[in-house]
Amino acid sequence: MSIKLGLGLPQQKHFTIGRDVPAVARAAEEVGYDGLWVFERTLFPTPMAQGLYGMPGVPWPEHYRSVADPLVCLALAAAVTSRARLGTSVLVAPYHLPLQLARSLASLDDAAGGRVVLGVGTGWSEDEYRAGSIAPFAQRGAVLDELLDVCAAVWGPDPVSYEGEWTSIAPAEVGPKPARPIPIFLPASSGRAARRLIERADGYLPNAAGAPRLATDWRRLQDLAAEAGRTRPIELCVRANVRYSRRPYEGADRRPFAGDLAQILDDLTAHAEVDGVTEILIDLQSQVRDAEELMDVAGELYTRAREAGV
Repeated sequence: MSIKLGLGLPQQKHFTIGRDVPAVARAAEEVGYDGLWVFERTLFPTPMAQGLYGMPGVPWPEHYRSVADPLVCLALAAAVTSRARLGTSVLVAPYHLPLQLARSLASLDDAAGGRVVLGVGTGWSEDEYRAGSIAPFAQRGAVLDELLDVCAAVWGPDPVSYEGEWTSIAPAEVGPKPARPIPIFLPASSGRAARRLIERADGYLPNAAGAPRLATDWRRLQDLAAEAGRTRPIELCVRANVRYSRRPYEGADRRPFAGDLAQILDDLTAHAEVDGVTEILIDLQSQVRDAEELMDVAGELYTRAREAGV
């Protein structure tokens, strides 16, 4: 089986970012984790105009109340590691000016020796859009397309030039360049989002929703890619938002990656057995007390997974 295993870095309010991010990053790489990952939330609306993931009345989880900037956290991790790749799962494209984000990612990749992976999407929170997006919610797909265009231009040879709806670059030298082409991962795989992934991305970055669902979605995406004539392989990296507990979850309604380490390991194994999976990203941070417990649980899970052949 032997897939890559990634770990979510501690970004939430109950961590001390300057101390805990480097400590967890260093420990994770030493244990053997192949990737260090971050996510993006910019604010916590009080009161909210829109429920979680756009579902009316569903409250946002408490761990969204304060989330440290993803690229700052990756820079902290890059400074104390040398091997693990550094990924975003995911940045929300419309919250960033394309030129500035492209330059930040290029600088980070250059500094880290070619380890950055850009997971990027369109987002779902209209509260965040109203506060910080460069365009209205309805235009989020177009903003993502322009961001990908600008990244390709800025990361390519000089002189760089680009003319889009939100970005205008007269012929110019733009540096530094990334150490190598930064892989692009996209999280959505239906409709126009699927076409974008097939045409423009290097990888697919879904949330874990059960191994059968993953296998079905992956087969559909592979079929669409074949119909479109894509021959270059698509990497499949799965994000697992873990609801860790010290005791087994005993209810019949248990969701994937909820429960104690034995249950989480069962889910990890099942997802790893889906043909095509190259990495599973484990995010434990919302369910542990502090960085010490995060490192302990992540270390034990990694050891058990490798012993089980994952």
